[in-house]
Amino acid sequence: MTKILIIEDEVELVKVLRSYLEQSGYQVLDAQRGNEGLLLWEQHKPALVILDLNLPGMDGLDVARHIRRKDNTPILMLTARVEETDQIVGLEIGADDYVTKPFSPKVVLARVRALLRRLEYERTVAQIIRAADLEIDLSAYSVRRGDEEIELTPTEFNLLSVMASQPGRVFTRLQLLEAVQGVAYEGYERTIDAHIKNLRAKLEKDPKDPKYIQTVFGVGYRFARTTDA
Repeated sequence: MTKILIIEDEVELVKVLRSYLEQSGYQVLDAQRGNEGLLLWEQHKPALVILDLNLPGMDGLDVARHIRRKDNTPILMLTARVEETDQIVGLEIGADDYVTKPFSPKVVLARVRALLRRLEYERTVAQIIRAADLEIDLSAYSVRRGDEEIELTPTEFNLLSVMASQPGRVFTRLQLLEAVQGVAYEGYERTIDAHIKNLRAKLEKDPKDPKYIQTVFGVGYRFARTTDA
């Protein structure tokens, strides 16, 4: 069974999410403190983490940082923080998606399924995209620049794959948001900017002068054609 780890200190909320997830066939682990959740993650290596930002013991953002330093496990943030900046910070750290409280458990379940479905699809499609000195292997879920392997989060990898598969095409932020989430939903288009910033930091030799992911001012982003990069 696919393991899902919930790190959330609201006991009743955990019970509801556990019920929905278990009824859908997932095995659920849970912790109410950030440090305890991180320990469970290290011990069980779940397929996905549902992570609250406001946690005792260790803040959710710190938990996300620790996970991202070691692995690309998909992270779905739960947050009562309504400020856009809080969600942007979480995404910049490496979270793949977020849901703002209060929310419907059905929405969380749909997001979980979408993230896992996207991972499964990307792992089974045998395709390699080459652009300049980048090699994006969709079947191996890996990115290399020359001899260097570059670690990306699932959302970063999906975003890169979408753009690199159509070099030169200009994508609006909304188009990219819909592409990486699978369906349009209530979310800030600026979350794409956070992911692009992370991608450039990992891919570009000089993120301030990007060669791969180019900004088209007033529109969105495009992946450079091989001759441009």
